[in-house]
Amino acid sequence: MAREKSNGLYLSVPSFFKCPISMDVMKSPVSLCTGVTYDRASIQKWLDSGHNTCPATMQVLQSTDVVPNLTLRRLIRVWSDSYLLSPASNASFNNHLAFDSLKKLINNEQTQPQLLSLGTLSSIVSFAKLSIENRESLAKLDGFVPTLARNLRISNEIEVVELLVTALDLILPEKGVKEQLINLNSDDASLSPFTFVLQKGGLDARISAARVMKSLAAFDNESRRVIADQITLLKELYRLTSSETDLKAVEAGFAALIAVSTSRQSKKELVRLGIVRTAGKILSGPENTVPVIEKVMKILEMVSTCTEGRTAISEDENCVTAVVHRLMKVSPAATDHGIGVIWSLCYMSRDRMAQESAMRNNGLTKVLLVMQSNCSGTVRQMCGDLVKVFRVNSKSCLASYETRTTHITPY
Repeated sequence: MAREKSNGLYLSVPSFFKCPISMDVMKSPVSLCTGVTYDRASIQKWLDSGHNTCPATMQVLQSTDVVPNLTLRRLIRVWSDSYLLSPASNASFNNHLAFDSLKKLINNEQTQPQLLSLGTLSSIVSFAKLSIENRESLAKLDGFVPTLARNLRISNEIEVVELLVTALDLILPEKGVKEQLINLNSDDASLSPFTFVLQKGGLDARISAARVMKSLAAFDNESRRVIADQITLLKELYRLTSSETDLKAVEAGFAALIAVSTSRQSKKELVRLGIVRTAGKILSGPENTVPVIEKVMKILEMVSTCTEGRTAISEDENCVTAVVHRLMKVSPAATDHGIGVIWSLCYMSRDRMAQESAMRNNGLTKVLLVMQSNCSGTVRQMCGDLVKVFRVNSKSCLASYETRTTHITPY
């Protein structure tokens, strides 16, 4: 796979798509009797100049006839359509978005503001998806992020806003992009486009919106506060976790809520929306995808730090049972979060219902096993607290665990 640079932008081009003579993507690939394929115009020029050899192998040609390579032409066409490239453009990026043209577009937009067209945005997104180098080039382009941010504020067509959010999602990991976006979008109004996409957009765009929210909230405390204060936005992020069967959507929704919902008020709002019920349903179901289960456990641990969250977990018919059942079955991180949930309910709040549910599901044995694993000191301390609680409720269980010999009283 070769990589061409056009005006500062990179494109990945399969090497066998290039003519050995011109080194451009072939428009009309044809093969000589030697089996080597060339672009028709290039090989014809070679032959018309009096050569009777194959340029690549220098073999003398028994025949100068050429045969169209239909298979390769079809592959090039599929590749070209997939990446919004045209063989006629010599594998450079679409002319209207060559890097110099894009620079001019951004400069003009800054001096004479106008909306980016749907076609331009679609090409930018497709280009950004091609490679890391492309995303770096876009992120470094002076004025590019402010242009996207300004268009976000004034656009009201869902297709346009979807592409703007997707473009931001693609370049957000690049250096300096988060800082620019935070400086440009520091008020409640700047979040409206993301709420709009989460409400009306397609699934991929909704996932992108959730990722942007997660990145900004994790990066900046003020952004986290502004996002958390938007009840409608929290509701839409929650809806992504509860109404979709797509695991990428579920994971993106939970990841965003974890990053955003650190305040007591936001945790209470999540409980009110039904996050405990949703988490219990996922944990008690067949889902075993590690990142998803880890995030579900994490969100339960977070809401278990508030009274409303502990009450909801205790009263949910699935939650405590499912958390205990998943201990040591998913990952060390999931186990740590699960212990945090059980500790908050059974030790900190001394919730009788939660204690009984944990004990019915062999909670004592599992907590003891976690203690003996390679867990952190904090988790081991929580396990020790839980053992004390469970010992009060079931001394016989603890005794049977610790006693190696069973004494049978004779008749």
